[in-house]
Amino acid sequence: MATTQIQIFDTTLRDGEQVPGCKLDTDQKVIIARQLDSLGVDVIEAGFPISSPGDFNSVAKVSEIVEQATVCGLTRAVKKDIEVAAEALQKAKKPRIHTGIGTSDSHIKHKFNSTREAILERAFEAVRYAKSFVEDVEFYAEDAGRTDNEYLARVCEVAIKAGATVLNIPDTTGYCLPSEYGAKIKYLVEHVKGIDKAILSCHCHNDLGLATANSIEGVINGARQIECTLNGIGERAGNTALEEVVMILKQHPYLALDTNIQTKELYKTSQLVSKHMGIYTQPNKAIVGSNAFAHSSGIHQDGMIKNRETYEIIDPKEVGVTDSAIVLTARSGRAALAYRARKLGYELTKLQLDVVYQNFLAYADRKKEIEDTDIHQIIETSNVYQQIISA
Repeated sequence: MATTQIQIFDTTLRDGEQVPGCKLDTDQKVIIARQLDSLGVDVIEAGFPISSPGDFNSVAKVSEIVEQATVCGLTRAVKKDIEVAAEALQKAKKPRIHTGIGTSDSHIKHKFNSTREAILERAFEAVRYAKSFVEDVEFYAEDAGRTDNEYLARVCEVAIKAGATVLNIPDTTGYCLPSEYGAKIKYLVEHVKGIDKAILSCHCHNDLGLATANSIEGVINGARQIECTLNGIGERAGNTALEEVVMILKQHPYLALDTNIQTKELYKTSQLVSKHMGIYTQPNKAIVGSNAFAHSSGIHQDGMIKNRETYEIIDPKEVGVTDSAIVLTARSGRAALAYRARKLGYELTKLQLDVVYQNFLAYADRKKEIEDTDIHQIIETSNVYQQIISA
């Protein structure tokens, strides 16, 4: 599909919720769904309706309140699953049924005790049946990452013939290298008959830390939807992180790939998900971690004070963070101390700064981080304090 627009398919409420201990109730799902709609995601996968009455109710409620995004319900390639999903999605302005089946030899043999031909038949029937309820049907080829490309192309062709509008190519186990995953998408673009009638979608897991890289390689090679979660949460090691792929595409305009995401809402949405999921976001998490725009090394701080772009490729305001942080530690230099002191109303001469800095180091060696209250005390206990306040 010849377009530069990348659809963002958020599965925080479905795949993201599969983290042990992170069950969301319906009210929480509705709160997060409203924010996802404001964020600008194109698709919200609200849940797996047949899995429980609670999940059915959540999908139904989310379908009612979402104004802009497509609302999606997951199913297996089972008629009852599809019927229940269609019922849950009845009030959605733009409903989508997401159905599919495993396609790797491992899944076919060990999970289904079946054959390749039988799986092709089940894929066709599932999509065709889903199509009888909604126009927008996404098909997933589970474990596509370990499915050989020739057979995967046959599966995709069958799904398109049955009416699939989106083809999800999951790296379910997070096994692929970026070059391998990109080549798989490229192969499908070049070899699947009727591929112009459907959107290829990336759904990558992070078992080897490659989910984001794989998704980017996927869209570079022709996929036009990325399936992801806020903060990269999800089964096992998690999913592709929404905030990462969105900002990668934004920061690399030469890729000529765009999203509809309102990036200034990213930090707010990340915090909301973290709060309701009860999952602490690691401080060094890209884009939304507490240290993503914090600087404690003296060399980095000096560069930042002179020009932010010296050590930051993203303006924190672009993702909804108020400002960069200059964190004072024993690794900080004079420039950072003078900068923070100035913000507190102290204008230090070079000689005064030299004296105060020695006192600062003595404090910093005893504390992990120097706060504003400490700076007042450091200056007030320095020999040059009377000179500073009388200046």
